[in-house]
Amino acid sequence: MMKLTIWHNPKCSKSRQALEILNEKSVDADVVKYLENTPSKEEIKDVLAKLNISARELMRTKEDIYKELGLKDETDEEKLIDAMVENPKLIERPVVITDKKAVIGRPPEKILEVL
Repeated sequence: MMKLTIWHNPKCSKSRQALEILNEKSVDADVVKYLENTPSKEEIKDVLAKLNISARELMRTKEDIYKELGLKDETDEEKLIDAMVENPKLIERPVVITDKKAVIGRPPEKILEVL
């Protein structure tokens, strides 16, 4: 059986819907409440590679902290990743991760791509 992890925020409706889809499909997922257990810089880089996107594309750009930190004009990928490590609220959710691939669950049905 495939190993699957979900970066989950229980307060987010999309994240809850994604978890519900996994449960409906009887997928045993490792649920990581990423606001409490922040992914490391290496984990974020690994997920970015699996998603094949830039750091900014994994960020919640409408969050107040994004504006407060002045990240709109930041072009350094390392600094954007560091900002997510220091402020996990900036990480888009949910993210479903397998050994080879990852997907952002927006809309939640998008997670079916990795199952």
